[in-house]
Amino acid sequence: MLIAKKLKQENIIEYLLYMWQVEDIIRANDFDIDRINATIISKFGQPQKEHDEICEWYNNLIDMMRREDIKVKGHLIINQNTLNDLTDLHNQLLKSSGENDYINTYYKTLPFIVELRAKSDGHEVSEIETCLSALYGYLLMRMQKKEISGETQAAISQIGSLMRLLSQKYNEDREGRLDNLNE
Repeated sequence: MLIAKKLKQENIIEYLLYMWQVEDIIRANDFDIDRINATIISKFGQPQKEHDEICEWYNNLIDMMRREDIKVKGHLIINQNTLNDLTDLHNQLLKSSGENDYINTYYKTLPFIVELRAKSDGHEVSEIETCLSALYGYLLMRMQKKEISGETQAAISQIGSLMRLLSQKYNEDREGRLDNLNE
């Protein structure tokens, strides 16, 4: 919860990746708050008040995941809405004549996006979700200490560049500092 709050303010891409990981942690622990407390929450070593807040946060996420019927796969509507906002912003940035850096970075990334989409299971997702899925897959591979090819590392590096820019633009937009989108 504390990490999520901080990430949501500072880096929306890292926030979404973190939330996807939390969703997977909840699934891996069979939606059991006692198991999550034992394996995750208690490891934080927080004061009791913060510990209780974190437990409540996880409990709320568990309830939402059950209500939204994403017990096996999928993402919470709140996370999907954030992803939709990022996709909308991405599309606006691509149409803006004042966003040359973003557009150039996008075109450097596009071949990787096309390749990833060609390898997908036919499930149509936005370019931004494709990029986030690639970053999340990469993070999982690193956590599992799997070997990562040079080609994959190059693709992830380029995708990461685009996502960093998008996160910066998201913050600028949220702060009202992104006024060249309609040009």
